[in-house]
Amino acid sequence: MNRLATVVRDCAHVGWRWPASALDRTEPDALAHGPLTPVVLLPGIWESWRYLLPLARRLHALGHPVHPLPSLGWNGRPLAESRERARAELDALGVEGAVLVAHSKGGLIGKTLLTDPTTADQLRGLVAVCSPFGGSKLSWPVFTRTPLGLFAPGGEAILSLAAETLVDARIVSIGSAWDEMIPEGSVLAGARNITLAQAGHFRPVADAGVARLVHEQVEWLAAGR
Repeated sequence: MNRLATVVRDCAHVGWRWPASALDRTEPDALAHGPLTPVVLLPGIWESWRYLLPLARRLHALGHPVHPLPSLGWNGRPLAESRERARAELDALGVEGAVLVAHSKGGLIGKTLLTDPTTADQLRGLVAVCSPFGGSKLSWPVFTRTPLGLFAPGGEAILSLAAETLVDARIVSIGSAWDEMIPEGSVLAGARNITLAQAGHFRPVADAGVARLVHEQVEWLAAGR
């Protein structure tokens, strides 16, 4: 594996995908219908829900109604505030039996929703792609007072989530072969962990094979296995 090439390809992907998502005008309810398990999108830090449209469209084509949470905006708020916004919007949507599908920070938000008694009954589980459940050693002390401070391995948010182990069996954590943003990887003890053959932090959520895998794991969780 050429790690430098992985970083270059990932950066190139973000370089076009981020502005494309900012310019996209897809309506939030555009993918809200389908016969299979409903999916709720949770983007990563500094990503809008439209950043995940390649994944969302593939899941919708496979039969899933897909619901974004636009109130998260570009998702740079503290974890507790993100959870509150997501919780309020979930309540307004009235979606039942849904599976959360998340990228990066979105996986942390998703786990807080599974531990919240006001939303837990609405949700079957969480499929997270490249989420730093154990934090990231790249969250250096200089970032403590920034949104990136959330990912400090010894920080309050990561330690608090790590202590909430009862919901881990309802989580599927999909990690890449090597993740430049999460060198420690995305393995979560007690969850169903899947490692991709491909590397990178950002490109997996735009990959057709990963979308198929996410679909399979959504249905696995929905079946209560």
